[in-house]
Amino acid sequence: MSEPTREAVRVCASDELVDGGAGVRLDAQDAGGEAVVFFVRYDGKPYGYLNRCAHVPMELDWAAGQFFESSGLYLMCATHGAIYEPDTGKCVGGPCRGARLRPVAVEERETPEGRAVFWLPDDALRPA
Repeated sequence: MSEPTREAVRVCASDELVDGGAGVRLDAQDAGGEAVVFFVRYDGKPYGYLNRCAHVPMELDWAAGQFFESSGLYLMCATHGAIYEPDTGKCVGGPCRGARLRPVAVEERETPEGRAVFWLPDDALRPA
């Protein structure tokens, strides 16, 4: 018997995610209950993660959708200062060095309305 396939969830138009700029948040559900996932663009590609620091399970953004530190090169936890690579989710500085953010599958595709970013949910993390 095959696993159920989850519908892709449209996150935003592609041009709404700018390299090193504001991200997009979406409500989600995981085994622990309510959660948030977020999507950013880095080096021309979209990336998505569970909005939960690898150090202590707190949301990263210092204001809604603000995940990058001032240089626009790293994601930063506003609470603990952990620094993450946006393309891998690996913590490269701060209290959880070596740990990783939980990635979510993302793809960019053409739609009748134009190019858009989509979240591909899995069974462990799904839309709310």
